[in-house]
Amino acid sequence: MTKPRVLISDKMDPNAAAIFRERGCEVDEITGETPEQLIARIGDYDGLAIRSSTKVTKAVLDAATNLKVIGRAGIGVDNVDIPAASAKGVVVMNTPFGNSITTAEHAIALIFALARQLPEADASTQAGKWEKNRFMGVEVTGKTLGLIGAGNIGSIVASRALGLRMKVVAFDPFLTPERAVEMGIEKVDLDALLARADFITLHTPLTDQTRNILNRENLAKTKKGVRIVNCARGGLIDEAALKDALDSGHVAGAALDVFETEPAKASPLFGTPNFICTPHLGASTNEAQVNVALQVAEQMADYLVNGGVTNALNMPSLSAEEAPKLRPYMALAEKLGSLVGQLAHDNLTKISIEVEGAAAQLNPKPITAAVLAGLMKNYSQTVNMVNAPFLARERGLDVREVRHDREGVYHTLVRVTVGTSQGERSVAGTLFGNTQPRLVEIFGIGIEADLEGDMLYIVNEDAPGFIGRIGTLLGESGINIGTFHLGRRNAGGEAVLLLSLDNPISQGVMAEACKLPGVKTVKALAF
Repeated sequence: MTKPRVLISDKMDPNAAAIFRERGCEVDEITGETPEQLIARIGDYDGLAIRSSTKVTKAVLDAATNLKVIGRAGIGVDNVDIPAASAKGVVVMNTPFGNSITTAEHAIALIFALARQLPEADASTQAGKWEKNRFMGVEVTGKTLGLIGAGNIGSIVASRALGLRMKVVAFDPFLTPERAVEMGIEKVDLDALLARADFITLHTPLTDQTRNILNRENLAKTKKGVRIVNCARGGLIDEAALKDALDSGHVAGAALDVFETEPAKASPLFGTPNFICTPHLGASTNEAQVNVALQVAEQMADYLVNGGVTNALNMPSLSAEEAPKLRPYMALAEKLGSLVGQLAHDNLTKISIEVEGAAAQLNPKPITAAVLAGLMKNYSQTVNMVNAPFLARERGLDVREVRHDREGVYHTLVRVTVGTSQGERSVAGTLFGNTQPRLVEIFGIGIEADLEGDMLYIVNEDAPGFIGRIGTLLGESGINIGTFHLGRRNAGGEAVLLLSLDNPISQGVMAEACKLPGVKTVKALAF
């Protein structure tokens, strides 16, 4: 049997190559090649192990006639064309947890650097100034640390901060109160965190929901004298607004390891007093580089030799026999998870996935994983069916699977129910023709709809004239309605309107829709 061949195209710990060989792979370590050289060479390999330098473009993938897996030693996969890899049938893996301790420690280091003005004091002293009275710091003991994001890295930061006798509060929609108690921290909403925290540190991925989470408005809500640290992702903070907050003194100090544009050769923050920056060093320790190299080698070798899948970004773990039957259910489950995640995403405490009829005869694990992936994809660009269950467990989300042998109105049904601080919210769907996912119920109201593309969700009082008013508003705004779905609890009661739109709806039109008589909720959805 021919051994799988792996190319390591970026500088990596030499033990990675040793692991590949121990596990039955042939390895070549050829780094620093041009894109043209990589394209000429890649056709000989089954696996490609990279860091951040190699750019795996569509052109590279088109030339990769034998490639089966790409392994990124680290978390970010911006340098990999994942859609092209998926179309080519190439699995893309990363190592999302190998840098966790290193990044958490860097955040703690920057907290201390801010508290005691270490960079400025060092520069002043080495310049022979001895300005002892200029650098009056603050203790971290007894101060409140606000975590925006309490996942893997955030939880490590919390444990270190508690060891420093800080009080820790956290904002994370997927953190349950029980998990918060277990961690020894307090779960709060974002406004409460901004008002109470003496230090704020961010540990959340960059998504549409988290982009500029510390914008000008939210920075104004922070406690005067707050100090802010970001070792997560550039784009979480409005950098121009942060500069203004530093200049005004409202924010006492800020430390960034990441920037919206990298490499950051210029920034409005450069030269601002009480600002510290480092060049994306969160993962830059010897230990972290060894960890991610060894992990990516183990994962790739396991896939190439045994077919095992770990931390894949574009492939569920399914056997060949299960896949044809389960794929339509997984598509339905992911859409239901995405729907309930977009409509009821705050303060989730539990989630129940119920299957009945034909669905009850199938393996429920892929269906559950698909629901969780849909639920969490609004908050993480790297979530998928493989890592979604882990992320749910990490945040203490109570996940339950319920199987009903009965067959109800539909021959097959999947129901997703989430527990929130406002009570339970439930959506349900079926398959038409055993292949086409279809929504059939939303929050107790019967409504049949395809969940595709850009949609608009409205809850309103059932009253004459409303449909005409919303149609007129969208028409005058140049937004064409593709399909129109309506349901209600009873005549004159609460009604639900679900519209598919040919174009995304702007915030301005959303605001106008909210002003229409009888409207209770307006939400833009995307599938």
